[in-house]
Amino acid sequence: MKKTFILYLLILISCSREIPEKEKTYCNPLDLNYRFQFTRDVSYREAADPAMIRYKDKYILFASHSGGYWYSDDMLNWNYLPVSSLPIEDYAPDAITIDDTVFYAASAGIRKPFYYTTDPFRDNWKAMNDTLPFAVWDPHFFRDDDGKRYLYWGCSNCQPIYGVRLDSKMQAATEPEVLIEHNPDKYGWEVPGEFNELTRNGWNEGAWMTKYNNRYYLQYAAPGTEFKTYADGVYTSGSPLGPFKYESYSPYSYKPCGFAGGAGHGSTFQDKYGNYWHIATMSISVRHMFERRLGLFPSAFDKDGVLRTFTVFGDYPTIMPDHKVDFEKEDLFRGWMLLSYKKVAEASSAMDNFPIANAFDEDIRTWWSAGTGEAGEWLSVELDDNSTVNAIQVNFADNESTLKPAGKNIYYCYRILASGDGKSWYVIVDKSQNTEDACHDYTELEKPVRTKYIKLENVSVPEGKFSVYDLRIFGIREGNIPAQVNDFTVERDETDRRKARLEWPKDDHATGYVVNYGTDRNKLYSSVMVYESNSLMLTGLNRDVTYYYSIDSFNESVIARGIKIVEK
Repeated sequence: MKKTFILYLLILISCSREIPEKEKTYCNPLDLNYRFQFTRDVSYREAADPAMIRYKDKYILFASHSGGYWYSDDMLNWNYLPVSSLPIEDYAPDAITIDDTVFYAASAGIRKPFYYTTDPFRDNWKAMNDTLPFAVWDPHFFRDDDGKRYLYWGCSNCQPIYGVRLDSKMQAATEPEVLIEHNPDKYGWEVPGEFNELTRNGWNEGAWMTKYNNRYYLQYAAPGTEFKTYADGVYTSGSPLGPFKYESYSPYSYKPCGFAGGAGHGSTFQDKYGNYWHIATMSISVRHMFERRLGLFPSAFDKDGVLRTFTVFGDYPTIMPDHKVDFEKEDLFRGWMLLSYKKVAEASSAMDNFPIANAFDEDIRTWWSAGTGEAGEWLSVELDDNSTVNAIQVNFADNESTLKPAGKNIYYCYRILASGDGKSWYVIVDKSQNTEDACHDYTELEKPVRTKYIKLENVSVPEGKFSVYDLRIFGIREGNIPAQVNDFTVERDETDRRKARLEWPKDDHATGYVVNYGTDRNKLYSSVMVYESNSLMLTGLNRDVTYYYSIDSFNESVIARGIKIVEK
């Protein structure tokens, strides 16, 4: 018994670290003013296919159908710039900084010019005189260390990913070359479907190039933006136009579970400290196939040049560092756990198809709705004893909204209150005078609050009903440590080795589990979160690859790292 206690104490220590007070956090989906779209019969928000660049120590974020783009000094606070001098309603835009100029292109079914500006913080873009001799979808610019320029593109369920070299005038200097073909029969994650179950071809799209240690990493997305299995894989080469070799650890950016699934069609970039990041598309796809959000994840190359993206706990509070991070020693997951999952809750009212439980089910594809949008509607949740709250994310669902892009004064005004007994309440977040469009509003509390109850109280919504996908409360609860998972089975489907089923004993002290796997026992870089269930079917494996697996358990107090590794 004493040995067991000491082991769990070591697990607890290994999962925590001292965080300097000045390091702030953010939480996915990113808290941006996702624009309502033009579709006539439905009202929904969208941003997807992100391209992040740097310009003079600022970050500029472009995304599909957003009416403009965002810029930031720190990737925590974003300024939105509406734009009319670009074909801003085209999908999958890309941009690149070359010296003092930013060049821009977007998807088009016809030949369209590139655009440029020397001041991307004003709406003053100019079209270039010449165009490419062909149309491109999902374009991506790349400039090599020797100054040579390249363009990659492709977005199809049958056509490949292409590439060409560009001259100094951004015109094609070579003939297009085929770089990446479809291979769903080998690579399970390229198969479309929520569980990679469909028999038709998926879409390969969203090319992005990164150079690291003189090797070229050509990244691409599959199998389709509407699926939680949307992910990014990678091919590598010693040359920017190949030939390219598939990296068997693909997909390197993968998040099929959690609050918001999907981590595909992204861009990999460095911050001002030299840290790599991957910003990608997350799926909702309920009101419309293109109902999507953006997620920002830490990324890194290991000592062997393996590209990885940290998506486990990827929609929990994450540290925004102010220094170069050593990922062998540091973890940007803040360690604040989800305290509100499936807790007892009450509300002032609830519509029949949008019950209270939906606000605490850790699923962005369901939501709770009050019966009205009037002031005074409320939602409350009872936390477990000994809970300390550090941060809260309110994800507004816009139920019965009819808002379109021209909508004005799209503000959510509300208060969050805490109580020790459910009777006497005090305000811990006051946004009753809010004037920012923040539909995934994340607040890191200035001081942690030890409390039993949390209440969200409506002041006003821009239109429709007071409704939330989830009210997500983060912090730490003092309590039992979940058992380590050291007894589990892996069954690889011998008729279809792109699939494997894992099963393990259920632990009453665990809220959920993290299944880690990879192509090297020392590189279990892919992870899938599972709530409550003690089994998982992995459907996105590479057919001819051997994998190694381990399983962590977690609850509201701590993560218990699994030690056992199974090869299959």
